[in-house]
Amino acid sequence: MKVRFAPSPTGWLHVGNARPALANWLEARKRGGTFILRLDDTDTGRSKPEYAQGIEEDLRWLGLDWDEFFRQSDRLDRYAAAAEVLKKKGLLYPCFESEDELNFKREQRRKQGRAPIYDRGALKMTQEQLERALANGKQPYYRFKLNTRTVSWRDGVLGERNVKLPSLSDPVLVRADGSFLYTFTSVVDDLETGITHIIRGEDHVTNTGIQIDIIEALSGRPNRIHFAHMPLLMDAEGGQLSKRLGSISLRQFRRDGIEPAAITGYLSALGTSRDPVAAAPRDLIADWDITRVSHSPARFDTKQLLALNRKYLHALDFEQVKDRLPEGADEEFWLAIRGNLDLLPEARDWFDVVSGDITVPEQPEEAEVLKAALETLPDGSWDATTWPAWAAAIGAATGRKGKPLFLPLRRALTGEEHGPDLKTFLPLIGRDRAAVRLQRSLG
Repeated sequence: MKVRFAPSPTGWLHVGNARPALANWLEARKRGGTFILRLDDTDTGRSKPEYAQGIEEDLRWLGLDWDEFFRQSDRLDRYAAAAEVLKKKGLLYPCFESEDELNFKREQRRKQGRAPIYDRGALKMTQEQLERALANGKQPYYRFKLNTRTVSWRDGVLGERNVKLPSLSDPVLVRADGSFLYTFTSVVDDLETGITHIIRGEDHVTNTGIQIDIIEALSGRPNRIHFAHMPLLMDAEGGQLSKRLGSISLRQFRRDGIEPAAITGYLSALGTSRDPVAAAPRDLIADWDITRVSHSPARFDTKQLLALNRKYLHALDFEQVKDRLPEGADEEFWLAIRGNLDLLPEARDWFDVVSGDITVPEQPEEAEVLKAALETLPDGSWDATTWPAWAAAIGAATGRKGKPLFLPLRRALTGEEHGPDLKTFLPLIGRDRAAVRLQRSLG
């Protein structure tokens, strides 16, 4: 098995990219295959070095590695050679129509009740007309002459699939400036690097029909590559996720503090009957099976991802996170706060509470309970028994219990209305800080 993930470095990776990247990686690792990272960067106008670097960084952050790597921009001579093969076979032909002319032709066909596809008018040009166009300085672009047949294949996810080539326009493979389009370069690369399986989004189904025709024109071998198309992701409401991909880029999730294990665990289970479990890619290999992926679109719900992230964080040991905690944070601190975290960066805020000088709300209306807290402030070393005993003493002095007792004290001691269990958190704050904060909260 040899698979590839082939993003274009024209933007940041998002979850819609990450899903097929993960699927390809899992397939290769489970079946002892080779995983290739290929950058489809022939679109020089939109491809940028920072995006190319970002793709590698984001994939490594997810826990994905690759066995081979190359850029399409380094293989332009191979595409030119393949184009010459198709030209000699009469399958790649020059065209000169402008976009306005093509639009006019399409509109005329619509009025006639015909499909608005290219009419192959360029094939009717005589040699004299071709030479005259070239002599007048016109630069041709080249279309691939599709077969007049229906292309069929057994899809690894969707089952039997058919694409009627006569219903499609002959695709442009070479632009007038001599640059090559993805439809063509991808086929050349897949053939020359020995790709055996292509796993990608369902939006490529029609493109696959075209590419199978090109594959056979270049290699003469049908069914050389196996295809699997994963249904596209929808948002939580069932809308098109593609309209808001900017808000769910891997880079943004990384900045927000989402754990990569939550993303890979969630994406690997999307569209299957399995419940997602946060896990690094290497821990997902054993249970991965692409045949479990449903034919129906899967819904990517950020709330579900956050819930999975929260559950994952709450189970992490100190050794697994110590390098990412604030300097000075120890295991006692981590065990006290981890059950209250949605995202790991929130640990910084709680570390400020136990070690810094925070702002607490003034609560003059709670003077009774705050004064009682100061008067009964425990002496000596604080431990897990301090808070229950202290709270009981304050309650006895004020007659308060439940929320009327605990809420003003939590606000005064932590600056927050919710947070870690004070039984384990209070010893980290300590007597001196507690006294100062209670006094400030009195106003």
